[in-house]
Amino acid sequence: MFADLQEKLSTTFARLRGRGVLTESDIKEGLREVRRVLLEADVNFQLSREFLERVEKRAVGVLQIKTVSPAQQLVKIVYDELVVLLGERREGLRMSSLPPTVVMLVGLQGSGKTTTAAKLARRLQGEGRQVRLIALDVYRPAAIDQLETLGRDLNVPVFADRDTQDVDRIVRAGLDVARRERDRVVLLDTAGRIQVDEPMMDELRRLKEVAKPDEILLVADGMTGQEAVKIAQGFDEALGLTGVILTKLDGDARGGAALSIYGVTKKPIKYIGTGEKPDALEEFHPDRMAGRILQQGDVLSLVEKAQSALDADEAKRLEKKVRKEGLDLQDFLASMKQIQRLGPIEGILKMLPGVNAKMLSQVNSDPKRLKHAEAIVLSMTAEERKKPEIINGSRRARIAKGAGRPISDVNRFLEQFREMQKMMKKASAGGGGRLPPGMLGRYR
Repeated sequence: MFADLQEKLSTTFARLRGRGVLTESDIKEGLREVRRVLLEADVNFQLSREFLERVEKRAVGVLQIKTVSPAQQLVKIVYDELVVLLGERREGLRMSSLPPTVVMLVGLQGSGKTTTAAKLARRLQGEGRQVRLIALDVYRPAAIDQLETLGRDLNVPVFADRDTQDVDRIVRAGLDVARRERDRVVLLDTAGRIQVDEPMMDELRRLKEVAKPDEILLVADGMTGQEAVKIAQGFDEALGLTGVILTKLDGDARGGAALSIYGVTKKPIKYIGTGEKPDALEEFHPDRMAGRILQQGDVLSLVEKAQSALDADEAKRLEKKVRKEGLDLQDFLASMKQIQRLGPIEGILKMLPGVNAKMLSQVNSDPKRLKHAEAIVLSMTAEERKKPEIINGSRRARIAKGAGRPISDVNRFLEQFREMQKMMKKASAGGGGRLPPGMLGRYR
């Protein structure tokens, strides 16, 4: 996500910083480069021009400030204007004072609407809200089956009626059930089309009239760039959108849709899809996203991710045990499972300041390595996990066979574990402080 934009902006600002004292012509030259980068990222032309006019107007004044380098000030100005371009502030879902809150999801076929409905249901359920999905895509083959399967996997109830294609009747019946069951949120998974057409919009207008949704969210494919912006304009004119969910941003290195959609439609991006897993739906924060684009990191999102994914009680128990008795392989297995919940290492690294696409390309983060390590530990006896020092040649051969790995992998793993034991011992001996976060999950 935004990899091309990050790299090119980073190169541009590094060049400006290297000049030390900046002149007005230096700033104009740098902004011309920024403009080129934005256009290559598929950002709307008019928005790019307005963005750079605002930046230039503010940037001329930074030349007079002696306490902070003009290049640093310019980065700060670009950051502030990126926040404005992306929507200024986080806008969450509007929750009705009289439940259930009804959220109508609309979009074209292939935008990821049904999977997004399930991801959003999972997220809201994790926030303690009772959620129900209503299947209204009565045209696409197996659409109802797909939603029911996703709902079953996530333990979210799905209301569907295969005996009719009357979506008005289905939504009325579904909302009646939701009120009886005291659901807090109802998500309407509507039908998509290959393109925006009048029959589609007529059906959605009728649904809006019947369901009276508190939110109408467009699910748009971020990889389509400016096409997603045009689609958003079409849906907004017909229905009056309240927000946007951009999907597939993990596959979009340019980010033109994310950088343009608010500026063109003035409809906030509420969530972004960053992968295929059920938890790969993030709240969209304009300030944090601007920080990611300028490689300033997104530590707040990383902390929130850790808080939701990690078991705090288990982490405390593990830390207490390691301090008292040292690290054994059973502890290591438990810590690996904790770390796995955070997702791929690249996703974590992207949220750290200064990490760019070039650095990420050099990271050896094959997820299979963690699975191999887990298989090795699970092939050991309880005594071997407790006392790794007893693992001799014959035991190593047996463990390798049980894990389906070569003996060299077992040897390498045990060597890395010994190194980690030494690190943990030093950290514990340091006195007073807690163990460094993530130390137990070093094997990546």
